[in-house]
Amino acid sequence: MAVTVRFVGSLRAASKKSKLKLEFGKTASLKEVVRRIVEDQPKLRQALIDPELDDPRTNALILVNGKDISVLDGLDTMLKDGDELVFVPVVHGG
Repeated sequence: MAVTVRFVGSLRAASKKSKLKLEFGKTASLKEVVRRIVEDQPKLRQALIDPELDDPRTNALILVNGKDISVLDGLDTMLKDGDELVFVPVVHGG
């Protein structure tokens, strides 16, 4: 199974890539994909993962085939061959 991952904005700059393709066994959850991304691209860990919560959802809007993961099964969303993930950084301020 292969999925395409796209990075937007500061995540693109951190990854130095706008797109990458990842191969998995028969199935993979979104959580597994995020884990693989930060293992393969350690510079993305700081930009993508909230250090206190160890969770990417506070730092990025995550879309699977154009749908926000909040309307799917969150990080437990099971992916299929050919799915496209998009990570859009969320800007926090105060």
